[in-house]
Amino acid sequence: MPALPALASKLLTAVSWLTSPRTPDDYLGLIDPLLGARFPVARVTAVRPETADAATLTLRPGRGRSGHIAGQYLPVGVEMDGVRHWRTYSLSSAPGRKDGLLTITVKAAPGGTVSPHLVHRTSPGTVLRLGPAQGDFVLPERLPPRILWVTAGSGITPVMGMLRTLVLRRPPHPDVVLVHSAPTARDSIFRSELHALRRALSWLAYHERHTRRDGRLAPEDLERLCPDWRQRETWACGPAALLDTVESHWHREKPDGQLHVERFRLTPALPRDLEAASHSPVVFARTGKEVTADAATPLLVVGESAGVAMRYGCRRGICFGCLTPLTYGRVRDLRTGELREPHGQLIQTCVSAAAGPLALDA
Repeated sequence: MPALPALASKLLTAVSWLTSPRTPDDYLGLIDPLLGARFPVARVTAVRPETADAATLTLRPGRGRSGHIAGQYLPVGVEMDGVRHWRTYSLSSAPGRKDGLLTITVKAAPGGTVSPHLVHRTSPGTVLRLGPAQGDFVLPERLPPRILWVTAGSGITPVMGMLRTLVLRRPPHPDVVLVHSAPTARDSIFRSELHALRRALSWLAYHERHTRRDGRLAPEDLERLCPDWRQRETWACGPAALLDTVESHWHREKPDGQLHVERFRLTPALPRDLEAASHSPVVFARTGKEVTADAATPLLVVGESAGVAMRYGCRRGICFGCLTPLTYGRVRDLRTGELREPHGQLIQTCVSAAAGPLALDA
């Protein structure tokens, strides 16, 4: 949805004192969730099956939604039986589409809760909460002359966003080889589109491997399908077995091209300099509780210790089940040490610590 004109934004600011303690944005959100900017949302406009267990959801984002870079993933909040569940899914659309739409492609995990619901039981008109796009599994601004993508299963989804982005770019295009594995042809996500692009684009070579017939991709298969892989910058995404094989092969061969792998990171040990950090006041706005927290304790633990009912999932920064709005203040990412001030945005409380006074909408 297009942003409100500058004049309308000024008017909202001018009348905010009339609506206090609520903001005009709160009332806009009651009229239509897409009008509110405080908690970004999107409306599902279409659900297109890709395979028997995967589907692409087309989303129309509302106000407050920030952009993304091809290859990034998007936290998505899904209401189920009165409970909001957060998961992350790769954006399969090119950024900056003229129609303003986004797409996420979801594969239903066996025994899963959210992914089967999105794939099989979500209909157009459904409103989903959105977090900010994240991830560094992206193409550089200055493209390398030769690219290799190695994917399997749903690992094709971020690469599809990259490929669609390249298709929209003006020539010259890099020389691209895509090697994708799926159990069978029917299980291959985007299969028809990829084969159509292979026929239409002189700069794309697409190789599809069916693992039930051919077995998993091995180093010798890569040598055959892409003989010059050593000179190509490479992006790999897929199941752990594939990534382990690729990383071991690159480590052993030490090729010229750089390797990028999309793999979830676990929370590392806390830096020693945070252990003795000073304490900061933390306010939980909904419950009215205020406590002090050091710079080494996750805000999730701080809230739970104070008796606040905090959202949580894996507690390791993987599932995004702990996303909570930061009202004000600054946080430190305990995985990287990065300081951030994402006011009004969702943060992962299980891997974020206080870096000064702050308030959470919890």
